[in-house]
Amino acid sequence: MQVSSLNEVKIYSLSCGKSLPEWLSDRKKRALQKKDVDVRRRIELIQDFEMPTVCTTIKVSKDGQYILATGTYKPRVRCYDTYQLSLKFERCLDSEVVTFEILSDDYSKIVFLHNDRYIEFHSQSGFYYKTRIPKFGRDFSYHYPSCDLYFVGASSEVYRLNLEQGRYLNPLQTDAAENNVCDINSVHGLFATGTIEGRVECWDPRTRNRVGLLDCALNSVTADSEINNLPTISALKFNGPLTMAVGTSTGQVLLYDLRSDKPLLVKDHQYGLPIKSVHFQDSLDLILSADSRIIKMWNKNSGKIFTSLEPEHDLNDVCLYPNSGMLLTANETPKMGIYYIPVLGPAPRWCSFLDNLTEELEENPESTVYDDYKFVTKKDLENLGLTHLIGSPFLRAYMHGFFMDIRLYHKVKLMVNPFAYEEYRKDKIRQKIEETRAQRVQLKKLPKVNKELALKLIEEEEEKQKSTWKKKVKSLPSILTDDRFKVMFENPDFQVDEESEEFRLLNPLVSKISEKRKKKLRLLEQQELREKEEEEEPEGKPSDAESSESSDDEKAWVEEVRKQRRLLQQEEKVKRQERLKEDQQTVLKPQFYEIKAGEEFRSFKDSATKQKLMNKTLEDRLKIEAKNGTLSVSDTTVGSKQLTFTLKRSEQQKKQQEAEKLHRQERKRLRRSAGHLKSRHKRGRSFH
Repeated sequence: MQVSSLNEVKIYSLSCGKSLPEWLSDRKKRALQKKDVDVRRRIELIQDFEMPTVCTTIKVSKDGQYILATGTYKPRVRCYDTYQLSLKFERCLDSEVVTFEILSDDYSKIVFLHNDRYIEFHSQSGFYYKTRIPKFGRDFSYHYPSCDLYFVGASSEVYRLNLEQGRYLNPLQTDAAENNVCDINSVHGLFATGTIEGRVECWDPRTRNRVGLLDCALNSVTADSEINNLPTISALKFNGPLTMAVGTSTGQVLLYDLRSDKPLLVKDHQYGLPIKSVHFQDSLDLILSADSRIIKMWNKNSGKIFTSLEPEHDLNDVCLYPNSGMLLTANETPKMGIYYIPVLGPAPRWCSFLDNLTEELEENPESTVYDDYKFVTKKDLENLGLTHLIGSPFLRAYMHGFFMDIRLYHKVKLMVNPFAYEEYRKDKIRQKIEETRAQRVQLKKLPKVNKELALKLIEEEEEKQKSTWKKKVKSLPSILTDDRFKVMFENPDFQVDEESEEFRLLNPLVSKISEKRKKKLRLLEQQELREKEEEEEPEGKPSDAESSESSDDEKAWVEEVRKQRRLLQQEEKVKRQERLKEDQQTVLKPQFYEIKAGEEFRSFKDSATKQKLMNKTLEDRLKIEAKNGTLSVSDTTVGSKQLTFTLKRSEQQKKQQEAEKLHRQERKRLRRSAGHLKSRHKRGRSFH
């Protein structure tokens, strides 16, 4: 049970805590209650007081024995018997429920308004009758003297269904485009409907004439409120013969006296959310107004905030249990909310034990331990030499020890043991040395092939083990210990060739890491030799060397890149000279060619040049094409080459293109001559 307090008003949340699933057996539920403290301490006021997904509306019967709630998914209604503190029945419906009304004192007569324009009547045994209204409905009210149901919705008409005659009556024609909510005064039977234009129209059911009109949208605008769009009426509630509360879509609540068209009070929720419901609490002259985020309770005479309640999830509906301090909420969550506010009234008769429980909690408040104080025992005071302070204001007796100021505790501890920091520092240094020793022992066992790659894998594995998330993730086998990759570290054929062109082009990008790894490998090899000779040497290397290496990393990386580029250019130049020598030494022999039928012989020059090009290497041919402008060669950042070329056109394609060009020019010339003839002919006719 969670307790919150605002303005010295305590609110007890009876629905907080863990909820057990329905499919658990009783034996497992009992076992969970023994193990889990939260499950054992929770208060399950009504058994299974929840919906599968979301609860939309909730109401209490007039006799107070039954609580009915609708929700999804699937659409359903659940009835809870408060005398039995359990679920009485559950009925699934065809579509979602917009709202419902309990016509009888118990659950024997219920009317549901669905979101597909259907009206469904239920009796004590179950489904009874279903009918449909012309437009989509949003709210309805029941007029007891005439047995009429008034439906408002996406229409300017208010539909009337008489339950005694079993037929629709003539609708009431309003001036609004659409109507959102409605309510009927239980004292004199006045019918009021809230429109989408921000007005409230009042009708007399006896004469079926409109008797009043209130412009709530204009009156809701005050000096303090900020409104971006036109307020519409989202909630409406009568209280007594003369009082009416109106909620708007912009978060204002207006309190009216029916004898005046000006509001007595305008209360703003300051959230800009539509008001979901409004209720009156007569014993303390309070109004409970709720939007999707907060429930505010304020005095209807002064507008002063009494208290407020902000649940964890969004609200859909609020129901105040009659003549008590219990509040029921329908939320955007499976669990429905139950709140008990002792100031509003006593607990209902079926849960009168709540009064005793809350009184015990108030009598035994929980003790608070402050962060500014340190709890010390008598033995701690003897070690610190502060036993003479017992009985003074510096120590406050509590249970088996004392509370003292945390600043005084730190000062005294520093005076008693001034070398505590030095000892702490030495312990930390010792721990670091032990960690490096453990790493050295693990890194000694390197394979004969691909030592650098193995060292890289070991370092990555150590980093994963140090990270916090490694504890939650299932450990995967390492490549070094996996039999599938065992040959890569045993067979010399799998050795990484560092002299290859691809490796040399990629090497400057990873040289920073590789150089450090090579130095580490050299240190490990030296360490192995020293261990074989059984000589004891200091571990690691001096800190001055490490700092100098870190400062020169960037310069060394730039020099290495330049060096690799120069070496590659020199190798390309040598290869080019060797190819030229080979071309000069080659002797061309005469060859005979046969001309195919249908081809035209041009000259030996073209064939000779083609043959010469074919004898050259691909690199030389690409350079010739680049000079002619039909090919461009460029290097990418990772060492590969990119070619861009244009296709040559054959002689036949050139001739065909020239013929098409001449044909287009001839057609243009003919169009121009035909246009001149037509214009001359028209001028001749107009002249005659």
